[in-house]
Amino acid sequence: MSEVTLEERGRALENQFYEKENQQKLSAMKEKLESQSNREELRKASGMSDDAVLDKLVALGLKSNTIAALSLVPLISVAWADGSIQDNERTAILQGAHGKGLEQGTDGYALLETWLDKRPSDDLFVAWEAYIKALAGQLNDEQNRLLKNQILGFAKMVATSAGGILGFGKVSGTEEKVLQRIEDAFAR
Repeated sequence: MSEVTLEERGRALENQFYEKENQQKLSAMKEKLESQSNREELRKASGMSDDAVLDKLVALGLKSNTIAALSLVPLISVAWADGSIQDNERTAILQGAHGKGLEQGTDGYALLETWLDKRPSDDLFVAWEAYIKALAGQLNDEQNRLLKNQILGFAKMVATSAGGILGFGKVSGTEEKVLQRIEDAFAR
């Protein structure tokens, strides 16, 4: 048997090091390309042109097949405002999802269910705010007003679905704060 020299061992270690480093570089490049691809798909699906907003959405795991779920973030935020989601709030949100074309079995619906089961971080709402601010900048005053009224109307419906007598009329202080934050997102 031949003995492995110290020099040969050194070369083997060096080769292992560079192989591992190359794998890490390849992985980083693949991740960057995938992120750019996701951003371009989101750009097409959402009509959004602001790269910073698109990057935030990609960082949150949103893709072109889940972007419709983003429109329901205000409803999710209102529902979680009091710390838990009531059955009536869940029902109202799922009805809203159906109205947005999010059907059971789709990626967007699965994402929505995740947000209903576990409170998302505030980063999601911050990304939604950035998305709405960028979108509102592309709309005329009338379109902006209509979009704001629609989103606020749905959010208020969720807020009132779990409170008051027979589920109507009571909106908590924390829900009011979220509703105000939604309205403020449309300010130009």
